[in-house]
Amino acid sequence: MSATLAKGINSFKDVIDAPIASFFSSCVHCGLCAEACLFYTETGDAKYTPIHKLEPLRRVWQQEYTLLGKLGKALGLSKPITDEELAEWEPLVYDSCTMCGRCAMVCPVGNDLTYMIRKMREGMSASGHAPADLVGATTRAVNLGSPMGIKWPAVLAQIKHVQDETGIEVPVEKSGVDYLVLMSSMEIINFPEYLSALSRIFKQAGVSWTLAQDAFEATNSGIQIGASDLAREIVSRIVIAAERLKVKCVISPECGHAFTALRWEGPNLMGKAYTFDVKHILEVLDELRSAGKLKTNGKDKRPLTYHDPCQIARRGGVIEQPRHILGDIAADFREMPDAGKMNWCCGGGGGVSANSRAEPLRLEVFKHKKGQIEATGVKTLVTACANCRIVMEESLEHYHMKVEVIGLTELLAEYLVEDKAL
Repeated sequence: MSATLAKGINSFKDVIDAPIASFFSSCVHCGLCAEACLFYTETGDAKYTPIHKLEPLRRVWQQEYTLLGKLGKALGLSKPITDEELAEWEPLVYDSCTMCGRCAMVCPVGNDLTYMIRKMREGMSASGHAPADLVGATTRAVNLGSPMGIKWPAVLAQIKHVQDETGIEVPVEKSGVDYLVLMSSMEIINFPEYLSALSRIFKQAGVSWTLAQDAFEATNSGIQIGASDLAREIVSRIVIAAERLKVKCVISPECGHAFTALRWEGPNLMGKAYTFDVKHILEVLDELRSAGKLKTNGKDKRPLTYHDPCQIARRGGVIEQPRHILGDIAADFREMPDAGKMNWCCGGGGGVSANSRAEPLRLEVFKHKKGQIEATGVKTLVTACANCRIVMEESLEHYHMKVEVIGLTELLAEYLVEDKAL
């Protein structure tokens, strides 16, 4: 056994905790998880059944932690995991799972397969069986501060652009403020209008906020690749900055896995509770709206629908907030089939969109989202995740669909009363 394979197997052993052991023990092999996974529904290939993707981890559990498994291993009746086998499973674990959590919603015994995939990626990464693109993104995140290699000067350039456009100061390194604002790389490069929208929204709401030059990036590729030590390092930068600046709340941007990494996994990675709150931008906007701090004028006349990002809605519980906001600014809002907690993934979460090898499969499974959009009859799609937005724009273009994709934060800013006076 090679050293890297041994490291991976040991990692598998380490992640098999009480929940994973109970999940494997209670699985009734009903196959319902397959019908909830768009990689299975759109291909019909049984290998994409979610529980099947976990087979190497299940065998390690069986061989190391069950009586019959130990006996079978001792008698040579159970084959050990090999490098070749993990290489075969790598595309299943990284290319055909976005960790969207839909399979966990339908499991009759309550098994959290998303949690299991997240843990299995720990062993895959440790054994050297992770996609090169994700390895590169994680390396850049650790060494440069961003998975896309973006550095603070690029953020400063965007800040200057926003200040010139709006006449509003974008605060940097301000201590004792209400909010520390994070962004994802894609918002910095692809959607600079996000920061502009925040500036206008926060000015009208009268809240204090800041950016931190050593913690502006929210994306956590350590979570996506399955490397808890690297995920911890990335989270720690945000925690250190938030504590140094003594902020009350850290705002996760329109990015699904950034929210999951910081809000739900972050305290466990750090081994301590935060001294600040963590909220998704939609939670903050809805709170400001409910408090009467945001005044809007008029409504968008276009037929609009909303794509619920998996990590924000299904895994994060932020479902009603975007609908409250849309209720104020959309004249013709139409729900997709299966909207809310059972919405279908865009196909690019969990690092899949950053994995170029997975692109053909990702485009194929977008057919389910395509059908959801077509069912509404709209030409304008609203979402609250920069990654979903990029994935859907590329996929809509692939299928020659003339549908515009916009961010909810920017849409809200368009209808602020204050905007009319700027």
